[in-house]
Amino acid sequence: MRLSDRSWNEAVSNAFCVFHGKALAAYAFPEPHPFAAPRLGAFWREFTARKLDAKTSVETPESCDEKTLLLFHDADYVERVKRLCAEGNGFLDGGDTPAFRGGFEAGLAVVGTTLKAVRLIMEGRAKRAFNPIGGLHHARPETASGFCLFNDIAIAIRVLRKTHNIQRIAYVDIDAHHGDGVYYPFEEDPDLAIGDIHEDGHFLFPGTGFADETGKGAAEGTKLNIPLAPDAGETAFFEAFERIERHVDAAKPELVILQCGADSLHGDPLAHLAFTPECHRHAAKRLRVLADKHAQGRLLALGGGGYKLANVAAAWCAVAEALV
Repeated sequence: MRLSDRSWNEAVSNAFCVFHGKALAAYAFPEPHPFAAPRLGAFWREFTARKLDAKTSVETPESCDEKTLLLFHDADYVERVKRLCAEGNGFLDGGDTPAFRGGFEAGLAVVGTTLKAVRLIMEGRAKRAFNPIGGLHHARPETASGFCLFNDIAIAIRVLRKTHNIQRIAYVDIDAHHGDGVYYPFEEDPDLAIGDIHEDGHFLFPGTGFADETGKGAAEGTKLNIPLAPDAGETAFFEAFERIERHVDAAKPELVILQCGADSLHGDPLAHLAFTPECHRHAAKRLRVLADKHAQGRLLALGGGGYKLANVAAAWCAVAEALV
């Protein structure tokens, strides 16, 4: 479903929605895994302390069916995740992403919630939406990777095209880790503009996302990878983001996706960048302007990584404040 410009303006003003609920909080690995911490709870406490809930439509999570996963993932892999999570043991990748009881259902909820956000935006019930536990940008069609079971971003892109006739999409990723699970499957897709600022892959997982990776074939030049040296902070980020803005502006997207991982903030235990919450605020604010210019305001934000709870709360609340 797509609304005309006129009906869109009649249907929605500056609506912003955020997702919160137990189904999202359930996407957490057993202790002592880095992704075990109550990340959603840390964000929500700060979100409500800043009274942002009073300015926001708070939406409940939603699951998806297994068939939806097949828009991106291999059937054999989906069955493997289901089986190992039911057993509650084993790894779904080389050793970073363990299966855990309830993990399959939690993964379905992350994907389903991101797709609910897409639906609310496309139906005109929100201009901007934020799924804090979405943004699982490492999962590949055939495997989990980097704590990511199912790639809600890639599935959302497929749904936007198949169901909502949205072709030109801009994906911006400011997580410390390169979004390899989005980049490589769409490396030859000319209608997906990617702008990815991350720690140099020479120093950090997944070891990809180098500056000369700009897309292939008809998509050459549609991807912009900006690797930064360890300890890079605000100055480096703002300079890099000027390039991201120009890249997104030139793409004229019909919808913008922001993966705003908080592990790029100073002090994260798994990465070495030194961003501040102002970097995340700036990214959301500037992408909001570009979404208003090209995409009728349509902007989907996804939380991504982040393993220091204070940073998670600060970064995601900065994004929310820019999008309210």
